[in-house]
Amino acid sequence: MTPVPRTARHRADPDAAVPPCADCIADSAGGLTFDVTETGEPGAALLVLRRREGHEEVSLPLTPTGDGRLRAALPSGVALPEGRWDAYAQVAGGEPRRLAPGVNDLRSLVARVPSGSLGHVAVRIPYATRHGDLSVRSWLRAPHAEAVELYRGERGLGVRGRVYGIPLAPDAHAEVCPRDAVGPLIRAEVAVEQAEFGFTVAYGALRPGIWDLWLRPAGEGGPRVRIARLLDDIADKRPFLIHPRVPVKTLYGPVEAGPCYTRDNDLSVTVTAAG
Repeated sequence: MTPVPRTARHRADPDAAVPPCADCIADSAGGLTFDVTETGEPGAALLVLRRREGHEEVSLPLTPTGDGRLRAALPSGVALPEGRWDAYAQVAGGEPRRLAPGVNDLRSLVARVPSGSLGHVAVRIPYATRHGDLSVRSWLRAPHAEAVELYRGERGLGVRGRVYGIPLAPDAHAEVCPRDAVGPLIRAEVAVEQAEFGFTVAYGALRPGIWDLWLRPAGEGGPRVRIARLLDDIADKRPFLIHPRVPVKTLYGPVEAGPCYTRDNDLSVTVTAAG
């Protein structure tokens, strides 16, 4: 059965309780502010975030703002482990009620450049689920390799990025790894300029499949960092950042290859046999 969006369910059932709604404002440091419509119930109120992939829960006090709404703040210093967090309003210890999304002001997230001084990058993006509920996608990466620009070539993909939380060593390099772990990974040399890196993925050596991109910022003996694009206002890039594939001849025959983003906004390359 196809899920019915929350708004459609309310139109079909006019007696159904309208869920409280929350407007969200993001700041450049990674914090979020939630402005929730009054629940109409007496008692102390909380904004509750529940991690969908586990059992963690974060509760934030909701306080009156004077304009008929309640406000909760999630500062950047409050840790929110990576994952998807569903948002609820809870009043006087009662049953939490799912929040509906209002207006999201995410302008401060566009082209955000964190200092990296804390050794990690924290990203929180509120979004509407397919059921019409409010959730927050959180990333917490230490260190982090941000894909800033992609360059499509006839024979490969150029990647320019920036690393946070760790200096780039002269022997830094990238790794192009088959998703199914069949066959060896391919190493790509990296050009280093302060905190920025650049490299090219040559399609000619890639067999059909999905290849994930990693960075070794400190060389072979250092951490292995997944390359991703997180520093903007798009919670799921798959439907929006679609790159055309190019035809190319490889050791495995003619293919079509191009970059793509995963469900977690990590950067990969897709290679499919032509025809």
